[in-house]
Amino acid sequence: MSKSLLIKVASVGGACAAIGAGAGILGTSAAATGSSASPSTAKHHVRHGRALLGRAVHADAVIPVKGGQFVQVTLDRGSVQSVSGQQLTIAEGTAKHTYKTVTLTIPSGAIVRDNKQPAQLSDLKAGQRVLVVQGPKHTRVIAHTPRDKAQKAAIL
Repeated sequence: MSKSLLIKVASVGGACAAIGAGAGILGTSAAATGSSASPSTAKHHVRHGRALLGRAVHADAVIPVKGGQFVQVTLDRGSVQSVSGQQLTIAEGTAKHTYKTVTLTIPSGAIVRDNKQPAQLSDLKAGQRVLVVQGPKHTRVIAHTPRDKAQKAAIL
């Protein structure tokens, strides 16, 4: 294994461990009754958890909840390729690079937002940036139309 590959694998492993630790802290503080954690401590952990996942294009997390149970949450981020019925195909990755293309089945009760407005899955269009978060009870699809350089220059 090359040194650069080893460094990348170690970095990913460290990030996963940090995400797991953050989720564990959040789950423990949320599940504990009479916990000594202050609201500002909980906000601190949420803020740093979001920072860790802020650039992730795919993540599977197992999070502890009340009663000693665990739930699995999946995050997928990328560009909309197509929508057909309840099937959403996205190119996971950044605006410039694709990690892989996946097709997700979105349940009918999913919460869909398009440019911060309530929407239907069928309202999404190819090329939009999208974030899909799937949990055991809820699915959220958050899409937005990226601004091109002319729109950005007009705003500035």
